[in-house]
Amino acid sequence: MTNNWFECKVKYVKIDEVSGKEKKVSEPYLVDAMSFTEAEARIHKELEQMISGEFNVTNISKSNVIELYPNENGDRWYKAKVSFVDVDEASGKEKKTNQYMLAEANNVKQAYEFLEECLSDMIVPFEIPAISESPIMDIFPFFSDEVNEEIPENLKPISEIEPNENDFE
Repeated sequence: MTNNWFECKVKYVKIDEVSGKEKKVSEPYLVDAMSFTEAEARIHKELEQMISGEFNVTNISKSNVIELYPNENGDRWYKAKVSFVDVDEASGKEKKTNQYMLAEANNVKQAYEFLEECLSDMIVPFEIPAISESPIMDIFPFFSDEVNEEIPENLKPISEIEPNENDFE
């Protein structure tokens, strides 16, 4: 199953760590969801636990990020433009396809090296023409245990249905 990443911008009042004063911030978060509606519901659910006080989701947009590479040794997300080189068999010409990925690291150099390591088993040749620090504050992937597993009373799970001899005729 592929991920559908949505970037959600959230505005709220935050205590500045240096001065201790309140300041309004607008921060982007990445959420895996099936629709804009689900993305908004998920960002509210996640941030209610993290932000004390009110917050507003000011924008939701479909992200062009196709893959994430988390790294427990990293503390920031870096967005990389990865160009895959493919040869058109009919014309024999090379064609580049750009895709965007996020890698977690401490600096651009580490992000580049980590991404190269993660992509090293790719069959298609690639290059990484650009990497920059991403403003993404946090990422909320979808986990299957979040799905509502309640089954209505009139239905049985497939695992509880015993095959009938007549089913195979």
